[in-house]
Amino acid sequence: MSKSDKQHNPKRILSSGFTLAVIVGGIIGLGILRTPGEVATIVTDPWLFVSLWMLGGLFVLLSTTVVAELVGMTPRSGGTYPLVRRAYGPYPGFVIGWVDWLTFVADIAFKAVVTTEFATLLIPALSQWQKPLAIAISSVFAALQLKGIALGAKIQQFAAAALALIVIGFTVALVLAETTPTISASSVPLAATGIGAWSLVFASIIYTYDGWYYAAYFSGEIKGGSGAVARACIKGTVIVILLYVFLVAALAWKVPLASLAGKELALASALEMVISPLASTLVLVAAIIMLLGYQNLLYMATPRILQALAVDGLAIRRAAVISKCGNPICAMIISWGLSVGLIMIGGFHFLLHLSVFFFLFLYVMLSAGVILLRSRQPEADRPYRAWGHPWSTYICLLGWLLIALFQAVNELQAAAYAAIFIAVSWPVYRALVHFGSNNTTKS
Repeated sequence: MSKSDKQHNPKRILSSGFTLAVIVGGIIGLGILRTPGEVATIVTDPWLFVSLWMLGGLFVLLSTTVVAELVGMTPRSGGTYPLVRRAYGPYPGFVIGWVDWLTFVADIAFKAVVTTEFATLLIPALSQWQKPLAIAISSVFAALQLKGIALGAKIQQFAAAALALIVIGFTVALVLAETTPTISASSVPLAATGIGAWSLVFASIIYTYDGWYYAAYFSGEIKGGSGAVARACIKGTVIVILLYVFLVAALAWKVPLASLAGKELALASALEMVISPLASTLVLVAAIIMLLGYQNLLYMATPRILQALAVDGLAIRRAAVISKCGNPICAMIISWGLSVGLIMIGGFHFLLHLSVFFFLFLYVMLSAGVILLRSRQPEADRPYRAWGHPWSTYICLLGWLLIALFQAVNELQAAAYAAIFIAVSWPVYRALVHFGSNNTTKS
């Protein structure tokens, strides 16, 4: 292996425990605090409410068991970019890779800002320092990456354990609390009716389970290889599904769901009803812990997207280098700089809305990619094979396609921006390929 190869290829030093922590920490987030209130605007029957969360979890688990085959075939860090490139080739990978990186950078900025907003609810005096505090939060987690991948991995494992304990703690608190008297569901107006409303409910639940593929951002660095990564994705998803279903079950049978309809932090409202008004403070503290843990995960994953792009000549070449500490430091600094810029001038909301269109169709592409590679490369090494293929894969493909089409119809502006992005990306891609080939020829 040449010196250049050593600089561009990370070592497999991350444990299976870290892989589970990435999945658990990647899925558990603010969604579980908020989306029960959105679902309750349509569904106020406890049995149906819990059943929807179970069905959503099973669909995500089925998707994980399918896409895990593609993860197992792709022993390379970088997340969705290497997966799409493996199945479809360089240009589709380029589009998804850059959207993924921009989205992650925007999410770093967004999560830092939301953290400060929650902090000001606890300490109002911080309100005048929100922007500097958000920049400080982003900068601290960026600086932690300079200490090495081992530190980031330990923080992630601690954060995942804390998040799981928070969910368990809230579940136990609800179970032990007295049941709130039932109120009439008719006293709360429905936000919407019809197929569109039900599709939105299902999409909200699926969003809360998002993150089941996050271990793929570290596939080239996990001990045991990509097969171990694929199996860890499934194990982590099962853990989160169990945590979520027990929590929403306790919520549904202890609190009238109609009273939670439309609540921004539904779990906080529920705990206020059954325990104490002070319980909402605990939920805010939990939300801040979730956001900080996620900030660490974002700063570990985001540079690896840019590093993977750079290795293939699709980003600044310096970003391809892995430092002695095990992290792509140049890629991290670039990601940090853009996140600080987004905090200062805004703009992350646009990037996040743009990503919604791409990433629902990404799940369609990943499911279809399993079918495509089974046809094109039947003899390829598959450390993990999709459970129930081909029927499981077709079910996932159809399900994600329906959700993606629904989102495209309801977000025409985002779809239009996505089309513009793809149109602009083609000449940029051709220019990068041409520049890269010229440099190779000269060297």
